[in-house]
Amino acid sequence: MILAIDIGNSNIVIAMHKDGAWTNTFRYETKETQPEYYYESALRNILLEWRINGSDIKKCVISSVVPDLNEVIMEAVRYVTASDPLLLGPEVYRNLDMTIPHPYEIGSDIVSNAYGAVHLFGDRCIVVDFGTALTFTVVDNISGIAGVTIAPGLKTAMQSLSSQTAQLPIVPLELTPSAIGFDTVSAIQAGVTWGYIGLVHGLLQKIKSELSDEYKVIATGGLSAILHPLQPSFDTVCRELTLDGMRLIYDFYSSNK
Repeated sequence: MILAIDIGNSNIVIAMHKDGAWTNTFRYETKETQPEYYYESALRNILLEWRINGSDIKKCVISSVVPDLNEVIMEAVRYVTASDPLLLGPEVYRNLDMTIPHPYEIGSDIVSNAYGAVHLFGDRCIVVDFGTALTFTVVDNISGIAGVTIAPGLKTAMQSLSSQTAQLPIVPLELTPSAIGFDTVSAIQAGVTWGYIGLVHGLLQKIKSELSDEYKVIATGGLSAILHPLQPSFDTVCRELTLDGMRLIYDFYSSNK
């Protein structure tokens, strides 16, 4: 049994893996840093709802791209489980069976995606992660992470368009039937969603043209399911890829440190 906590810019995901599967998942919006007891109480309540005793959890791995939350959440885990969580970072990367470039700069979510992809889906992968940022990670089992491409995420673009203009409202994130909008709401939806479809298609084609071998394309992230026309571009859609990568990194690191 392993507890995984993925701290992202938009959401914090808490998940439990046991008996070979992710059996429980809880997701809530990332907020400004709260007092330590807030996270301790929240974690206790989540585990209580799952009918899991905190003292039974001996393994915990944390991936975070929000440094201000690291220590308070790690302390909450220590109080609730009486065990030390593994926080992914440069010290962990140095002991992996994969080359991680710029270990002090690269996000642990990107590392987790890359590690999970090559260990679950094949030797060469392009991971497309639809999160707060849209990322394309090129990875293979020999040279590790070969490179990353980053663009604004789908929600980020939608919110930016509304916040930076006086007359454009915040609208639901939905794929329109037509690329032509017929009112303000559908105009924004069409521009952002169909624009992203074109962005993903174009970048994938460009990335593949620069690679000499065939690569599997793995999509992940909560927004990957919204852009239905992109499905043929992906060999696999794995919503839990980041969590799987975190789990696999924990297992390898714990066995080889």
